[in-house]
Amino acid sequence: MPMITAEGKTFEVAEGSNLREALLEQDINLYSAGAKVFNCRGHGTCGTCFIGVEGSVSEPTEEETKRTIFHPHFAHRERRLACQVKVMGNVSITKFEGYFGDGEDSIWTPDRGPVELPSIPLP
Repeated sequence: MPMITAEGKTFEVAEGSNLREALLEQDINLYSAGAKVFNCRGHGTCGTCFIGVEGSVSEPTEEETKRTIFHPHFAHRERRLACQVKVMGNVSITKFEGYFGDGEDSIWTPDRGPVELPSIPLP
């Protein structure tokens, strides 16, 4: 059985499991604050479950490819939409900052839980 490591947690899933569903079942913080409410619920259209994935996973789906060729995803072709990924073997997940997970700094890594990012003062 494949193992997923994300947000400082490691857990087992069945081969072929949907990555988004597996992360949410483990209470992994997959979405930014606004995206927790406003997301496509796994249809591959909103792009808010954009993450770094290392390990054995399925090839990108047509829906994923269509979504990730546009801004802001196109700059990070190595990242994936969790809702479109099937887990085929052991994987490690990293979540990046930004509404769409398109930032450069990680919010959490496979081995580390969420970090407090500095807030931007309002004028």
